[in-house]
Amino acid sequence: MSGISLRSFLPNAVTAMALCVGFSGVWYALSGNWRAAAAAIVVAGILDAMDGRVARMLKGESKFGAELDSLSDVICFGVTPAILVYSWSLQHMERFGWTICLFFTLCMALRLARFNAQIDSDPQPHKLAGFLTGVPSPAAAGMMLVPILYWLEMDNDWIRSPIVIAPWMIIISILVVSNVATFSWKSILIRPSWRFIAIVLVGLYICAMIAEPWWTLIVTGCAYFFLIPMSMFNYHKVKRRRSMEDSGL
Repeated sequence: MSGISLRSFLPNAVTAMALCVGFSGVWYALSGNWRAAAAAIVVAGILDAMDGRVARMLKGESKFGAELDSLSDVICFGVTPAILVYSWSLQHMERFGWTICLFFTLCMALRLARFNAQIDSDPQPHKLAGFLTGVPSPAAAGMMLVPILYWLEMDNDWIRSPIVIAPWMIIISILVVSNVATFSWKSILIRPSWRFIAIVLVGLYICAMIAEPWWTLIVTGCAYFFLIPMSMFNYHKVKRRRSMEDSGL
């Protein structure tokens, strides 16, 4: 009897969970429950990080799963953050606020369409060097949450102003579809002498997430943003070294 195997079903089930949780953030945003809306996006990001690893672990990768994952990413990290930011701040900019939110969602969809179109194409330079092209969708959604989480913790209304949020959203949207090289897990190499310290730092990070999840996410989002210039510098350094090796210098 033919049917789908469990190892192929489980990754898609995790992706479907991420989609449902992420889209639930729209409901929370429209209800004015900002904490729950932000939490829905964060949980969707965790599930999104899990589904690919589950697929590789079970050897259950498929084109269907890749397409479902991209559709889920557009909704969880493109549509939901846009509606959240509009309901929280940019609705006070009238039609221009909605235009900026549309631009963010469009950039997210274009990024994922570009990724799908390049799946079977020739290897890309950034990928060969272990880097990503542009800011990945979960990271972009996480950076978009930084001002909201800061406002929830500090209750400073200045950061809720459309004058602050609109440029921030435009910058993130451009980074999403840019050709900027950003760090991936493969590009982060830990020296053997730093292995123990790295494990300790990961443990401290988990403890911080348990004790102060919002502040930890704020610091993480800001740190990622300020690491982008460093990732560009590291990529050009790797590219220059490889070109010298290829030329025999």
